[in-house]
Amino acid sequence: MFSVGALIWISLRPLLRLAIGVACGFFITKADMFPPVAARGASHIILNVTTPCLLFSKIIPAFNTDNIRLFGPLFLVAALYEILGVAIAFIIKQFFWVPHRFRYGLLVAGGFGNVGDIPISVIMSVTGTAPFKGLEDQNLSVAYISVFLLVFIVTLFPMGAHNWIKMDFVGPDVEPCDVQEAIRVKRRKLLCMSAAPSRDDSEKGVQQLQVQEKVVHASGEDNVDPCTPRLRKLNTVHDDSETEIAEETVVDIHSPRGSISGATPRAFKLEKDSSDAKDDPVDDAPETISFRSQTPTRSRIWKARLQVFFQSLLTAPSIAIFVSFPIALVPQLKALFIVVPSVNMPSAPDGQPPLSFIMDTATFIGAASVPLGLICLGSALARLKIPQNQWKSLPLGAISSLAIGKLVLMPVFGVLIVQGLVRCGLIPKEDKVLQFVCIFTSCLPTATTQVYLTQAYSAEGDAQHLSAFLIPQYILMFISMTALTAYALNLIF
Repeated sequence: MFSVGALIWISLRPLLRLAIGVACGFFITKADMFPPVAARGASHIILNVTTPCLLFSKIIPAFNTDNIRLFGPLFLVAALYEILGVAIAFIIKQFFWVPHRFRYGLLVAGGFGNVGDIPISVIMSVTGTAPFKGLEDQNLSVAYISVFLLVFIVTLFPMGAHNWIKMDFVGPDVEPCDVQEAIRVKRRKLLCMSAAPSRDDSEKGVQQLQVQEKVVHASGEDNVDPCTPRLRKLNTVHDDSETEIAEETVVDIHSPRGSISGATPRAFKLEKDSSDAKDDPVDDAPETISFRSQTPTRSRIWKARLQVFFQSLLTAPSIAIFVSFPIALVPQLKALFIVVPSVNMPSAPDGQPPLSFIMDTATFIGAASVPLGLICLGSALARLKIPQNQWKSLPLGAISSLAIGKLVLMPVFGVLIVQGLVRCGLIPKEDKVLQFVCIFTSCLPTATTQVYLTQAYSAEGDAQHLSAFLIPQYILMFISMTALTAYALNLIF
């Protein structure tokens, strides 16, 4: 249908617009014209105002009783992408060394892509022109992306995936050389590429792996080694967090959108790194005994978890999605906002539906969401610390593997999954927008949400390990997204 040159230009043009928006945020931040307090304020505007308006204005006209059945396939694809991403990161972790303070953050980096500004910006641009149908397909594409956004919010916050990031900062630190030696022992065992290691090497490797992989949980057993009071104290501090609910936010971060991630739901209390605790065994023992006498009951723990789950759903984008879908599916409610041919609704004096002014306002405000989001994305990237003269000390194997896994391997899986669902009939073959959205969202870099969560949980307030993994992905995405968009358009049409 299109020549190769035309496909490349159609695929590249939206990314040029994206790059210009990100570059604006990057350069004004480097020029000290967009300080952190301004970026934080902009992120709150995106989270609480522009994104809900954008979702509201797109979902209501796009969804109806005929296509609501597509919610299931969208949810399935979004969940599969997260599971596959976590699986890829887990495999990388088995073969390449990862900094100790990023051993669980790698799983989040693999599973959670930037489902906010980047896909909305690119997909709206592509669907706004031929071979798509313009505004109708634009509305439909954003409505489909809202399902991916909802899955992102639910799995990262209510379902607790953010706790993986917190687990990186629990327990004693481990030197990179020890981590590298431990992974070498593990790799030899997994690949069987050499003779079995000596007994001393094996014992050393096992001990190092136990430190590296340790997830600290509270324990009431009496046979705890009295020589490890430090870990016992860390256990009590970590597990006590389950009862700390409904606390006010202590750290401002960006939205739970993919790129600009907003304020953490109030139910989450971001704790200071427990590794700063003192090592004095005399002081530790009484604290441990005191904690055991205050251990919450099982019912209280489950009540706390449920409260956290439901409170974390009450973010503005989530509320906008939950409100928009019922309105879109009930014709009488939908007719209050837009014209519905099958419903006879009294009109306002201007001949429009009674609440059309709300839809107009939401469309007007929502239009600022993507440009402002791209500027904040560029600002976030500008504040990442790029390691200089330290390339030899970086986990280059894990960095390159994750970038290739998310931006080369995942799109292959995405195409195969979508084609399989089309053949099974779960995705209608005639719905070109749905196929394109599902394919494109398989090629997303790690969400910059993780930057703010890592800064919140880290005792030093930085994300030095994450930046080395993040920046190569955002460079590679311009090549991989252009190729995937061209291939998807050729495949679908």
